[in-house]
Amino acid sequence: MTRGLAPLLILAILGALALAVYQGVWWMTAPVSSPSAQPPHRIVLIPEGATLRQVAILLEQAGLIRNRGSFLTLGKIASADRRMLAGEYELHAAMRPAEILSRILNGQVVLHAVTIPEGYTFVQIADLLRQKGLSDPDEFLRLARDKQFIQTLNLDVATLEGYLFPNTYRLARNAKAKDIITTMVTSLWESFTPELRERAKEVNMTVHEVLTLASVIEKETSVDSERDLISAVFHNRLRRKIPLQSDPTVIYGLDSFDGNLKKRDLDVRSPYNTYRVRGLPPGPIASPGLHSIRAALYPIRAKYLYFVSRNDGTHHFSSTLDEHNRAVDKYQRRPARRVS
Repeated sequence: MTRGLAPLLILAILGALALAVYQGVWWMTAPVSSPSAQPPHRIVLIPEGATLRQVAILLEQAGLIRNRGSFLTLGKIASADRRMLAGEYELHAAMRPAEILSRILNGQVVLHAVTIPEGYTFVQIADLLRQKGLSDPDEFLRLARDKQFIQTLNLDVATLEGYLFPNTYRLARNAKAKDIITTMVTSLWESFTPELRERAKEVNMTVHEVLTLASVIEKETSVDSERDLISAVFHNRLRRKIPLQSDPTVIYGLDSFDGNLKKRDLDVRSPYNTYRVRGLPPGPIASPGLHSIRAALYPIRAKYLYFVSRNDGTHHFSSTLDEHNRAVDKYQRRPARRVS
């Protein structure tokens, strides 16, 4: 071989090596499928404590990467072995391995929308999250009653009843109960604005008292236009030191309830029995929504002391017992014994 051909041969070999490396890198980093093929999205569950190798095997078996070895190489370059974040990930075969890895390292998990209805107790909230597969109900209930945990939320209350704000939340499948609870309490303070807290001072009520009254209003009606009327009834009764006589508070204090409130239930000794105890119950009986919170703070100016169901979702309001008894006879056709 002449001296003139040697440099050309070396260049050719280097070019071939460079092309091979390029093709290898392209193969390692290319998606399994072309975006134009519009491959279906898949939900991949990465378990808690999974290693980079386990994730690579999982993705390879799911047909989302070409080769686990190339994914391992990408992961090692990114020092990702101990950074695999558990959860559900929505992935597809047209994604590059680097994009899949980035999504996992950044914890871009699937979020599930769940709506907490107004008037739910924390027990009902725990059960709803259980049904959605979003939280351990036992841990949720334990924390809702754990005074030490509650104090970390800057609250000095016996339980979190009434403090878990009803709203629509987007939660990850593997979200911890404490994080869900913290999110709900934070949502409460975002809605219970400084303006509303200042109003609470004006009407000589603590935040806890406002939430307590709001929760009773919440349980008494589902009609927004009635909430400030019901609030007026309760404010008037509190001012006159007349028992609230609210069935929902009695029910909350019972050990069990079959859906039929009996006369003997009204004689139960309980701090929540507002037929026997004057004033507000010791705490909220459910999670009130913003409408009920505002109603508790801004009752309508009215002399009403009674209300009775019309059996169509609305109520008849009365200022005197005689008027109330006539309304009860008209709408309930039974002896008057309650204000709701």
